Amino acid sequence: MTVLGDRPTYWEVAKKELSNNDKILSKIIGKYEDLELISRGDMFFTLIRSIIGQQISVKAASTVWLRLTEKVGEITPENILSTDFEDLRKCGLSQRKTEYIIGISESWNEYSNFDWDKMNDEEIIEKLVELRGVGKWTAEMILIFTLLRPDVFPIGDIGMIRGIEKSYKSGEKMSKEELDEISKKWIPWRTVACCYMWRTIDPEPVEY
Repeated sequence: MTVLGDRPTYWEVAKKELSNNDKILSKIIGKYEDLELISRGDMFFTLIRSIIGQQISVKAASTVWLRLTEKVGEITPENILSTDFEDLRKCGLSQRKTEYIIGISESWNEYSNFDWDKMNDEEIIEKLVELRGVGKWTAEMILIFTLLRPDVFPIGDIGMIRGIEKSYKSGEKMSKEELDEISKKWIPWRTVACCYMWRTIDPEPVEY
C-alpha cells in the first residue's frame, strides 16, 4: 500500500514518453516543470475529500474542507462519527454529503482490511462504488491520488475536460469521442497527462 509522501516511480519516464507522443502536451509539461503527484497514503482521507469536492469548485471545496478539519480535527472515521450531524452540516456540507461521509465512516472498518495493491483498477472501482455516495469519478480519484495508478482517465471530470478543450480546441466543447481519441496518445500514462490538464486551468494543483 502506498504511504504518505510516496511519489510515482514512473513519473519521469511518463513525462518523456508523453512529450515524444504529443507535441501540445510536451509544451505543457515544459511549462509546469515543478508539477508532481504525491500520495497521501490514506484512502479514507481521500474518499472524504473527494465527496466534498463533488460538483463544486476547487475553491469552494477548499473552504468546506478547512471548516471540516477545524471542526473534527484529524480526518478519521472515529472523529467524524463523534461529531454531531448538524455540526457537520454547518461546515458547508449538504444533507446528502453529510450522510455520505457518515456512511463511509461507519463502513470503513471492513474496507480498511482489503489488500488494494493486489486488485486491478476495475476491481477497486467496483468495490468502492458499493459505498453510498462513491461514484466512478470518486473511485478514480482514489486510483490517482492514493494508489498512484498510472493509466487512469476520469472522463467524467469537468476540470480535466476543460483542460483538454482549452489545450486542444481553444476552449471549444469536445465530444466524449474526441476526448477519448486524444487520450489514446497518452496510454499507458493517462494519469500523468490528466494531472497536467488540471494544471492548465487551475493555479492550485488539484489534491485529494
